[in-house]
Amino acid sequence: MVTLRLTWGLLVLCVVAASPPRYARQAELDNYDDNNNVDIDLNKEGGDFYEYYDEIDETQMETDTLVPDEDIDPSNGASFEEEEEGENVEHEEQEERRTVEENEHKELPIQPQLIPSGSGESGTLMGPSAQGGMATCMLCTCLVGSVYCDDLKLDRVPPLAKETTHFYARYNKIARISKSDFANLNKLKRIDLTSNSISRIDDDAFFGLPALQELILRENSIRQLPALPPSMSLIDACHNQLGSTGIQREAFKDMPGLLYLYLTDNNIDHIPVPLPDSLRSLHLQNNNIQMMHEDTFCNPHDLNYIRNALEDVRLDGNPINLSRTPQAYICLPRIPVGALI
Repeated sequence: MVTLRLTWGLLVLCVVAASPPRYARQAELDNYDDNNNVDIDLNKEGGDFYEYYDEIDETQMETDTLVPDEDIDPSNGASFEEEEEGENVEHEEQEERRTVEENEHKELPIQPQLIPSGSGESGTLMGPSAQGGMATCMLCTCLVGSVYCDDLKLDRVPPLAKETTHFYARYNKIARISKSDFANLNKLKRIDLTSNSISRIDDDAFFGLPALQELILRENSIRQLPALPPSMSLIDACHNQLGSTGIQREAFKDMPGLLYLYLTDNNIDHIPVPLPDSLRSLHLQNNNIQMMHEDTFCNPHDLNYIRNALEDVRLDGNPINLSRTPQAYICLPRIPVGALI
């Protein structure tokens, strides 16, 4: 029995020795009495501890949010309003520079001038390359060989480029046509000088133009029609002062391509024969023509001759009786317009 008790005692000691130690806090909890009404708040110690660290975390977060990075210099920063204002100023400066550049590249209109009358060369066009027609195109309108100088108060023909094919200078104050005005213009086909003050034309002013086909000199004061090249197809000299001597003898004979001849209101007293067979229209109204000969339009030696092209002959407004000389126009496809009584 003694041996048994000793063995049991040793076993108890071993169990006690093997059990974990007990602390004071745990002992206090072990001694807790539900009936002593003592309110122990576990958060009083541990809760204050967690509360403190929660406050530290929130404060640290707010501090991290407000404090700028160490790499950014706050002195170099700008507010949103300042940045926006800076962008607006920069945009305005860019627009101003762009406007200045556009103005620099924009060509200013050239204002050609005329030397005033009494200065020695009245009406001379000023500008670079005047002999090449550049100055003329500053004043007139130039379109692919055509030069339009209408109603510009010109008192002389302006310089023209060699490539000019059509020239219009209507309703101006040009008084004279000289030989040099159209010199070396080998491509010039049409000249229109309607309603100027032309009273004198040099005899060789137009004759040296190999391509000239149409010449319009209406409403001037021309007393002498100059020599014209054989290339003519239209001649209009109505409302001038040619009279009985203003047209040279056989002036239109060597013009195989002449189609239209207009000489209305010129005080002419005769029909300017011979006329080329190509002629289609002849206007001589309001002149002083009194007679028509048998060979004016027809061939008295060839009764079968017919002038088919000449369909338009105007003789109204002349003191001539067409019924007296029917043989003169019997070869025409139509009777001329004029008095028959």
